[in-house]
Amino acid sequence: MNHFTFHNPVKVVFGRGSIAELPRLIPSDANVMVLYGGGSIRRNGVYDQVAGALEGLDWGEFGGIAPNPRYDTCIKAAAMASAEGASFLLAVGGGSVLDAAKFVAVAALYPPGRDPWEIMLTVNQVERAVPLGCVMTLPATGSEMNGNAVVTRDSTREKLFFKSEKVYPRFSILDPSVTFSLPPRQTANGVIDAFVHVMEQYLTYPVNAPLQDRQAEAILQTLLEEGPKCLARPDDYDARANVMWCATNALNGLLGCGVPGDFASHRIGHELTALYELDHARTLAITFPAVTKHLRAQKLGKLVQYAERVWGVTGGDDDAKADAAIAKTEAFFHSLGVGTRLTDHGIPPEAIAKVADRLEARGQKLSEQVPLTRADVEAILTLAAE
Repeated sequence: MNHFTFHNPVKVVFGRGSIAELPRLIPSDANVMVLYGGGSIRRNGVYDQVAGALEGLDWGEFGGIAPNPRYDTCIKAAAMASAEGASFLLAVGGGSVLDAAKFVAVAALYPPGRDPWEIMLTVNQVERAVPLGCVMTLPATGSEMNGNAVVTRDSTREKLFFKSEKVYPRFSILDPSVTFSLPPRQTANGVIDAFVHVMEQYLTYPVNAPLQDRQAEAILQTLLEEGPKCLARPDDYDARANVMWCATNALNGLLGCGVPGDFASHRIGHELTALYELDHARTLAITFPAVTKHLRAQKLGKLVQYAERVWGVTGGDDDAKADAAIAKTEAFFHSLGVGTRLTDHGIPPEAIAKVADRLEARGQKLSEQVPLTRADVEAILTLAAE
């Protein structure tokens, strides 16, 4: 097992009716800004629950945060937070709203005259941020229990991430019952997003970390069992609760302790979203199987383990087991109604060269062992086009 340091300060309040806990979680003297998305929280009653819980506190709101939160919108929210002296941010929504809130938390205190987009170009360089918490309504990204955020800038068609311990939520409220009204598309997206988060920390190479391996396998098996139940019975509280907790644990830092990670699928997927507005999870359904096929030889040991422990594949040699594991993973994504090819989502062939060019220009290190070249990225996306 590799050396590691683990720290996670997020208080999780989990269960039905937990939004009512807001008054004891937010400082009573705080000037609160509530951030939310396109209005679904008004239709499903979450807004009313939050407003009721905040009664007696000084609070305002900023709505209209889109999926794949936009830089320009975040800047408007940051300006409002700064002008109104917001001392606490409350994100109410899915990972996009929370990612936007994390950016706003930093941008609202950013030095005048400097472009806050700098935040996206550095790692762990954030000096201060407005405290924040969240009410999570869409289990998927794990943003509710980490210091990561992703923001899109339309003017440059870039989707980049930043991370900082300064933007860990002070608390995250997780009430599975608020996810009953999620459309099937968003439910499926959340399951796939969480699944791939786990796989990118698991499907690398063995480092004698059996606990982390089995923790990852437990989450994967739970998603396989509970994800389809959420689609078949949207108001199944237990299934929703299990998927929600899986999504949180998939990217709260625990699985990555002492093990290598390979987030190439995410990096390539971010470019597809920036260029073609495709849902984040659907880019992962395209890129993850293709990355795995391309790096099959270097991931063979863990692929075989994955085949045996998660899928119960015991017959055949190692190559046959690896092939079966990849095929079963794709079949699972298909069973959720999500295609795994570029053409399934209307992405044209020229995307292959465009994405390869952008990643080469960005100079990001991809893969956990030998860095991927431009030719590797093209080969991966070509596999995704076949």
